[in-house]
Amino acid sequence: MVSQKVYIKNPTGLHLRPAGVLCREALRCPCSVKLQCKDGIANAKSVLSVLGACIKSGDEITIICDGQDEEKALAEIVALIESGLGEN
Repeated sequence: MVSQKVYIKNPTGLHLRPAGVLCREALRCPCSVKLQCKDGIANAKSVLSVLGACIKSGDEITIICDGQDEEKALAEIVALIESGLGEN
């Protein structure tokens, strides 16, 4: 299991469009991908789970990858989030 903290840069947080971009990338990963935020954990492979986490701009989240190719998956997900998920 590997993890890394990252800040959400998107001005409107993880609303439907960036959550969909994140989920599409997570679905390509063979390992499990979770987002730990505030008091809960969201499944990054589920748009509803990500939206339900109510992640806002400036929130710090922890990306947790566990399983096959976990390090590669973590690097890709973190880079995608830091790039603004197609919105910046």
